[in-house]
Amino acid sequence: MISSATVFQKSFYLKNERSSYMVTDKLNQARSLEQGLSSSEVAASRAKCGSNILQEAKKDSLWKKLLVQLTEITSLILLFAVVLSAYMAIAFDGGWTKPIVIGSIVILNVLIGLYQEYSAEKSLAALKDMSEPTTRVIRDGNSQRIAISEVVNGDIIALNAGDQVPADGLLKKVNGLTIDEALLTGESEPVEKSIIPPQEAPDSIGDQVNKAFSGTLVTQGSGIMVVSAIGMKTEIGKIADLLNTTKRQKTILQQRLARLSLVMTFIALISGLFIFLLGIWHELGSLIDNLMIGVSLAVAAVPETLPVIVTISLSVGVQKMARRHAIVRRLNSVETIGSVDVIASDKTGTLTQNKMTITRLWAFNEKPEMIDAQQPLSQAATDLMRLFGLDTNAVITEDHSEGDATELAIVRLLQQHDLSRVAFEKDAPRIGERPFSSEKKTMATLHRLNNNRFLLIVKGALDKLPLALSDTDKQKLTAIHDEFANDALRVLGVAYREFDSKPQTSIEELEHDLTFAGIIGLIDPPRPEAIQAIKKAKRAGIKTIMITGDHKKTAQAIASQIGIYKEGDLAISGPELAQWNDEALIKNITKTSVFARVSPEDKIRIVKAWQQKDKVVAMTGDGVNDAPALKAADVGIAMGITGTEVAKGAADLILTDDNFATIIAAVSSGRTIYQNVLKAVEFLVSVNFAQIFLMVGSVLFGWGTPLIAEQLLLINVLADGIPGFYLSREPGEARTMQRSPIPSKQSIFSDGVGSRLFIRSAIYTVLTLAIYALGRFILTDNNSAVGTTMLFLTLALGSMIDIYPIKTRESLSWTSLKANSALNIALLVATAIVVLAALLPPLQNSFGLVTLTGSQWLISLLAVFIPTILLEINKKIHSRIEATVVPPK
Repeated sequence: MISSATVFQKSFYLKNERSSYMVTDKLNQARSLEQGLSSSEVAASRAKCGSNILQEAKKDSLWKKLLVQLTEITSLILLFAVVLSAYMAIAFDGGWTKPIVIGSIVILNVLIGLYQEYSAEKSLAALKDMSEPTTRVIRDGNSQRIAISEVVNGDIIALNAGDQVPADGLLKKVNGLTIDEALLTGESEPVEKSIIPPQEAPDSIGDQVNKAFSGTLVTQGSGIMVVSAIGMKTEIGKIADLLNTTKRQKTILQQRLARLSLVMTFIALISGLFIFLLGIWHELGSLIDNLMIGVSLAVAAVPETLPVIVTISLSVGVQKMARRHAIVRRLNSVETIGSVDVIASDKTGTLTQNKMTITRLWAFNEKPEMIDAQQPLSQAATDLMRLFGLDTNAVITEDHSEGDATELAIVRLLQQHDLSRVAFEKDAPRIGERPFSSEKKTMATLHRLNNNRFLLIVKGALDKLPLALSDTDKQKLTAIHDEFANDALRVLGVAYREFDSKPQTSIEELEHDLTFAGIIGLIDPPRPEAIQAIKKAKRAGIKTIMITGDHKKTAQAIASQIGIYKEGDLAISGPELAQWNDEALIKNITKTSVFARVSPEDKIRIVKAWQQKDKVVAMTGDGVNDAPALKAADVGIAMGITGTEVAKGAADLILTDDNFATIIAAVSSGRTIYQNVLKAVEFLVSVNFAQIFLMVGSVLFGWGTPLIAEQLLLINVLADGIPGFYLSREPGEARTMQRSPIPSKQSIFSDGVGSRLFIRSAIYTVLTLAIYALGRFILTDNNSAVGTTMLFLTLALGSMIDIYPIKTRESLSWTSLKANSALNIALLVATAIVVLAALLPPLQNSFGLVTLTGSQWLISLLAVFIPTILLEINKKIHSRIEATVVPPK
């Protein structure tokens, strides 16, 4: 029994369907599908219906962001300190210096956090705009490519394999069109589309075969649609609120550092409690004073700026990659790409120039001909190129070129010899087409000839053409093919079949027993920069492999030219790969440099085989069939120029120049970001530990607490926080791409970070205790204020200056000192504030400091450079040991 609700839904659908057709009919009366909207109509439609964008989730208000900042553990401790010091000021007339200073630090921390969050959001929003997908639209009679957000109601959209459907619309023409609607329906199988509406009201979106929906992906064929809904009025717009609930995930590195901060916070709280109890035990002050010191130490020892520095580093890295033609779609790929061990690269356009040129052809049973643009083609060559021209969709005009590289090469050759595809089609008009598919690797067209006969032409991969050849002819074809392939030529074949009357079956059913016509040999020259990039990748410990649809011999020849394939390597074709089970593939994967004629499933097998070897794999791709492998890879890389929207949607990284060298630049950026984060860990955590050991050690020696709360907090913000932010802008080091890839599971304390952190903590603990004792007991007669002031200057200035030996693993030089101008300016500002605090009486009083004599200043300033000198000595010793153990590459 049909419910009343169902009846209502179906009648509502039919009413809307009639309404949609009425709208479409009116549109078609005003213009043809070939003309599209005029500029004035586009403007009017946009003014009425708005832009084709989905409403994003409502961003957090400033007050909510402020609340998040204030409820972090460090801010809560600081707020407790403000309340405590304010209570002391009121109850014990302790003065308002402490609450004002600590309150100012709270405000400064919150402002820095809000600003950095705003900067990161702004950067990512700009990158989102850069990576916006495009679509082909017909306006004012011209075909043009525009951003999807610019589509308006009534637009005529041309859909092709690999495109993302830009809006909801009614299909007016289809040619083997299938669309993947899993985003809306969950169905994995693409839907075959038609211009005929369903007879009954459909039960679901998937049943509406005469419509295309925004966000879905064209997998095969082509079509024309009229836009009927945009933005939030589309089907995907109706569920946009559900999509907007997805929360941003932290990267692996951010998770590791969050755990580190949690551990440091725990240690800091325990240390603060310990100092408080020791102060009470030794009767070093009032209960409130000891509590304030404990709270201050807890705050000072927590590296609260570390998560912010990581976010800044990732944000800066994303912007740098964008400037180098690599747009990051997923933030975690920034750090992952620095760990890449293997790059599985497509050949055409990435390793080569994607400027296919026909240099040789062979008409069956004739002699192979070299192509000379200055000489006319023979009659046999002209007849062969006529078949290729008829079975081609590429168009070249004065304004633009449209079509894949191979078909454009065919049209260019015809033009060079005063031949025309349009002229050929006047004598043999096309009446049917079976579009190219990645599975068949061929394309077929059906033509009506002047003598009322019919001609089927099939062009594509030679091994995919269903030819009727004798064994002798097969041997001859194989010999000529191999001759072409050995010269690094890509081979494309064409065959035909004639009929006395118009075939009544589908084109697919006609594709058998074809008469072979001949082949053309095309060359796509290697990119010069790709050759250098492959050498650079090799020095960086990265193996590059080629995965291509070309014939094995062609792929092997190109791979040899650019340095991927070398003597002793394996080159495997798809059929040969099919003979290997997964175990055999894993066994031979490290020896194989070239994979030719592979299927989408093969690509996934290759990626997983490398991952079974615990290798981080980057995979490039541009087609619909590449999308599964891009998802399976650790870093999927899509082509921005030739790539389909399907490939871009599956990728982590998009190359706006389709250049292999850009991948290597992205790897370098990823490694630099990771190294800068490690430098920030080393810089912040080591001094924080030293502060804990200083305070605990001083109390254990019976000297009391050498630093008060205001001094600790000022050092924490000025000496640690501000310079630490600018480590994220540190440029890559010379040896960044001469080291092996960063293991994905590597601890942040490995690669010498843990030992350097320990050494720096030890240096500062000993130095600060010594300076305090010198100032208090030797240079003065137990004047703790002098000892504290000397200690304050040494710790604050010293920990800022020794950021220089930390920021580079090489020995310090003038070049490395001036490399990061933003860092240098920040250090000058922070240094000036610290010195003024020690010189100006009002600031001295606020921070518990006193005026020093000339000799006390001199000793303090000399002590400032001791950590830097010791760290440079340690660096040289480590470099010498490393050079003897691991010789340079």
